[in-house]
Amino acid sequence: MARVTLQTIADRLGVSRATVSYAFSRPDQLSDGLRRRIMEVADELGYAGPNPTARSLRLGRAGALGLLFSETLAYAFADPYSIGFFQGLATAAEDAGVGLLILPLPHGDRRSETVRDAVVDAFCVMSLPDGHPALAEVLARKLPVVMVDEPYVPGHPFVGTDEPAAAAAAARHVLELGHRRIGVAMVGLHDDGHTGWASPERQEGAVFEAMRRRCGGYRQACEEAGIDWSGVPFYEVARNSREAGKKAGHALLGRDPRPTAILTNTDVLALGVLDAAADLGLEVPGELSVVGFSDSAAEEAGLTTIRQAKQEMGAAAGRLLLSGTAAEPERLVFPHELIVRASTAPPAGA
Repeated sequence: MARVTLQTIADRLGVSRATVSYAFSRPDQLSDGLRRRIMEVADELGYAGPNPTARSLRLGRAGALGLLFSETLAYAFADPYSIGFFQGLATAAEDAGVGLLILPLPHGDRRSETVRDAVVDAFCVMSLPDGHPALAEVLARKLPVVMVDEPYVPGHPFVGTDEPAAAAAAARHVLELGHRRIGVAMVGLHDDGHTGWASPERQEGAVFEAMRRRCGGYRQACEEAGIDWSGVPFYEVARNSREAGKKAGHALLGRDPRPTAILTNTDVLALGVLDAAADLGLEVPGELSVVGFSDSAAEEAGLTTIRQAKQEMGAAAGRLLLSGTAAEPERLVFPHELIVRASTAPPAGA
């Protein structure tokens, strides 16, 4: 069967191809009767409408934003921080009448064709490690780009948090309560799948810039309080999951002497540490203080954490991409806030 095109319908009705095109793309330009006749013939011939890819090429726009995300789709719709950011970005896209195409790049996935083949008008790059080939492909496309969290690329807009200051605020909170035996559980330093103890060299060499800077904030606060950072037990996990946090918690709490406070770089890990404390019969906060990060689903657990403006950051990234000024190198650093709840208190005997 010959392929049905706009011209096929135009020839059947004795009108121009542009007239038929208007029936699908600009119906207000036609009378109701003419548009109805065009749609009837299109239905009779089995024509569903113009090819969207061809149409986007012809118009020079795709009507969609591309979100490059360094995780799986399943993770994207389960992680509280990601969900909050996505809500803000999706709201901005909806308000502008455009779609959102999520391009997942799970840890260790170094492919770049995902970016090369994406039919989008702009890219939001979220949490890519240093040197990822997909970033080079994004920049080669010469489309509007906004970086979120990491990496920071000079000359391109950036949306994020003051990571060192936020992490330092979390550490100073427990230090000011009197804690001196500090432990750290973190995810997102590297994308090599490692779980276990992380040396200061591995911390400093982290390929995820935001987490490298967050780690630096913890370290700065501890050293300012006179704590030797090289003696701070630091456990790294490969996945941001409650089970991974529980494993980290058991490893840290199995040390002698045991930490009296544990800092985590996500609320999900912090909840896992609380699970480990419960397994060991440790009272929180009487025998152990725990601090999370991002204030995602932390209130119900009574978790002290750092609040981030997740939805506001997503909305700002969307507005930058859609405003037509995304090529301007704006740097939007959103405020953070220490939220003190029931998971922290002075150490026993203080």
